[in-house]
This record gives sequence, structure tokens and C-alpha cells, in this order.
Amino acid sequence: MPGALLNQSALIFCLHSGVAQPTISDLRVQVAGSPVVTQDVPYMVAGCALSASGNPCVTGNFVTAAIRVTAGGVPVLLQDSQAVCVPNGAGVIVAMTQPRVTAQ
Repeated sequence: MPGALLNQSALIFCLHSGVAQPTISDLRVQVAGSPVVTQDVPYMVAGCALSASGNPCVTGNFVTAAIRVTAGGVPVLLQDSQAVCVPNGAGVIVAMTQPRVTAQ
């Protein structure tokens, strides 16, 4: 199913409202003025609500990505890509991304 490509400006949260940001991105390929993010890029999570009770989301790793589109030989992330947060296994929510470029 086609989905919008994720770029560095995409707004992503862990399931506990922590903000997830990519640690690096492919600077050579840009969409809507921001670099695209590939599947091998880990996300850092800040402000996870579980921090008070223990096991807050620290990083997020995407386990699914585009099937047919790559940047630098690595699949790009899409709006419907799935991620798992470490250490608790929670997912992420892609709240907003650029709407112009889609891939499958």
C-alpha cells in the first residue's frame, strides 16, 4: 500500500507521547526541503510519559519500510512503517509528514 515518505521534519511520537527524532538521515535525498529517513536510522525518544514509572521509551527502530524505493541502497520510511521502541516494545505514531511524495 503506498504511503507518504518520512523526512526529517516528520512529527513522530512513541505511544506514551514522547517525541521521536531521527539520529541521522540521508542528506543527498530530500523531500519537501528535508532529508528523507531510511530504515537503518534509529530514532531517539525524549519526554516519554513512562519515565516516572520506569522503562521509558529511549530509542525507536523501524522494522518495516518501503518495498520498492531506496535511498543510498536502504529502504526509505513511509507513514505506515512500523517501529518498536526500546526497552519496552511499544510502537510509534506518525502524526504528520509531508503529503506530496508517496512510495510503496
